[in-house]
Amino acid sequence: MTLLLRTILLAGTLGLTGSAFAMEQVSFASRDGTLLTGWLAKPAGAGPFPAVVAMHGCGGLWTRSGKMNAREIDWSERLNAAGYAVLLPDSFRPRGISSLCNDRDRALTPTGRAKDAFGASDWLAQQPFIATGRNSLIGWSNGGSTVLRVAGDAASAGANGFRKVIAFYPDCRFLKRGWSAKVPTTILQGLADDWTPAAPCQELAQRGGAQFTGFSGAYHDFDHPDLPLRERNAAFSQRPDGKVTIGTNPEARQQAITAVMAILAAP
Repeated sequence: MTLLLRTILLAGTLGLTGSAFAMEQVSFASRDGTLLTGWLAKPAGAGPFPAVVAMHGCGGLWTRSGKMNAREIDWSERLNAAGYAVLLPDSFRPRGISSLCNDRDRALTPTGRAKDAFGASDWLAQQPFIATGRNSLIGWSNGGSTVLRVAGDAASAGANGFRKVIAFYPDCRFLKRGWSAKVPTTILQGLADDWTPAAPCQELAQRGGAQFTGFSGAYHDFDHPDLPLRERNAAFSQRPDGKVTIGTNPEARQQAITAVMAILAAP
């Protein structure tokens, strides 16, 4: 049963939806049985709308100050303006997790989170304002690794599956060699990424039937709307000092926006 709990007004970055961008909180079950919360943004009108499920990264959906992450707001508003309903599942808070970025031994894996993505699609399939068979899936970093697990699952091509999967800077080092994309899948990765390196994803795409697009000079989080380039500590760094580089690359960001919109719009 759907439970609409509250609406939040978020500061929009595009100026396409007025001075504030609204999302409704909903609840639904992951396929592992966990009751999750999610945030839903619908375009104006009755629909039915194609939908995008968007999976957050290892830092969770929220900042330390309690605000929704700017990347997720930016993409949600952008996709909404293009006519897509957007559902952001929160995999962490309902499980008592705040962040996994510095944890090598993680309480929740991308394989586990894949059940959240399928649960979100199950919920969308029950909504009268959602177009049947038109759900797509996007994820960033840990969420990108998650959506690749979904893409490699035969269920992704079945009922309540996904027609397109897009993974931003996933970590492809831990996917099994037998992985192959069961639905059209695209990996978007910064070629300078020292957290989730590009080479394993290039190899994965070649042998697994996915598309790979690399962005020269771009680091992790290159599509963030306004993140100054900086270093931080993180698990699974490629560097001996344990640090990684994150930050916006405006050129790569714009190219990625164009690519995502074209992928979603294609038959």
